[in-house]
Amino acid sequence: MKIIDLTIPLGIGTPPWPTYEPLQVKYFKRLAPNGANGQVLTHSNHLGTHLDGEIHFYTPGKDIASLDMDFLVHEGVVVDLSDCTEDYDVYTSKQVEERVEVKEGDILIIHTGYHHYGWDQPTADEVRYMVKHPGPDREFAEWAKRKKLRWIGVDCGSADHPMNTIIRNWMPRQAKEAEAFFKKKFGKNLEEFFTDDKYQLMHIEMFDHGIIHAECVGGDIDLLLNQRVTIGCFPWRFVDGESSISRIVAMVDDEKYDELMKKKEKAKLTKFGDVAGALNPWLHEEARKK
Repeated sequence: MKIIDLTIPLGIGTPPWPTYEPLQVKYFKRLAPNGANGQVLTHSNHLGTHLDGEIHFYTPGKDIASLDMDFLVHEGVVVDLSDCTEDYDVYTSKQVEERVEVKEGDILIIHTGYHHYGWDQPTADEVRYMVKHPGPDREFAEWAKRKKLRWIGVDCGSADHPMNTIIRNWMPRQAKEAEAFFKKKFGKNLEEFFTDDKYQLMHIEMFDHGIIHAECVGGDIDLLLNQRVTIGCFPWRFVDGESSISRIVAMVDDEKYDELMKKKEKAKLTKFGDVAGALNPWLHEEARKK
């Protein structure tokens, strides 16, 4: 059994979710004169690859320490939706099931392709990563409940559509762009599409059902598109934790790992050693425009 890392690098340049505390690091001791290096870290839980826990939005829910390993590590699928989504788009359960078989109780990792705009990538664009990525509507959430998914992972800033969060108010210029997109594609403005009763539904309407999610997944996710693998999320054993920075991995057999590493050898890599550069034509074209 070998490991494929689906975690983005974590450093002081890693953006937290907008307005949350970024990572701050300082040394409180050094080798000279203390004989050891030691650091103090300050940060929010919603930084880098992280798992949103139930009590992030659901007061009587489980804390991070209460999540069983059988829940965190299980069979699942990585679905690639980058060929059918664009800035501000809405993805559906139908698009997922057209590409992969999702079984009851699976872990589902969604590859929108927007991790290619993450801070660690040569095509980094923080506004696009946090503010313009696609997201779901209630239809997707209800489907996830019927499937009894263990947890969901996304390769962008939020499991909710950014225009169904407070970002809509914080980023008026981008909201105006999104408004034009929604009117053209769906015949509705943002307030008509994402009505108040849908607000942040992937958090508010899911966590009380035990379906939580990881955000800012990345790493070598491009090696596993539309594949079934064993997936593991490893947060801190965090008593009273509402969320947690996490390491997320996929586990494959040795033969599959060798096959994936041969594929990686031919790919462009980030400075951190992960696969870089979009693998579908639409994202390649978008990268050329930048």
